[in-house]
Amino acid sequence: MSLEKVKDYFKKYNKDKSIIELTSSTKTVSDAAKSLGTTEDEIAKTLSFSIPNPILIVVSGESRIDNKKFKEVFSTKAKMINYDEVEEIIGHAPGGVCPFAIKDNVEVYLDISLKKHKYVYPACGSGNSAIKLSINELEKYSNYIKWIDVCK
Repeated sequence: MSLEKVKDYFKKYNKDKSIIELTSSTKTVSDAAKSLGTTEDEIAKTLSFSIPNPILIVVSGESRIDNKKFKEVFSTKAKMINYDEVEEIIGHAPGGVCPFAIKDNVEVYLDISLKKHKYVYPACGSGNSAIKLSINELEKYSNYIKWIDVCK
């Protein structure tokens, strides 16, 4: 169902045919990189936090959140949304979380760890989908608030 929402979302940009659907898993960074034939760092990993409002931070696949940097940016401790609440709060289940076709109250931030890549592969709402986007396309389609630096 989430994959269909993302396809509908991308139709308005005429990019719905660019979504890659695989028979193999893209639920983890490692799985996605293997399935897509790319590096783990080129996977655009979308992390869900509550600060207390829900936010998504898209980071490069090998990046990890730096708690000190997170607190400097958001003035609060990094608290990930519980696994079993992600779909209800964000609109996509874990393994398919992406910054597209999300609930209206969710803000999106892009981490500078992504900028070292020409293309990245975010999920598209399911555990076996992705889309190859340039950084400029990711900016356009994610409706992000701003670039931040919250990774190690």
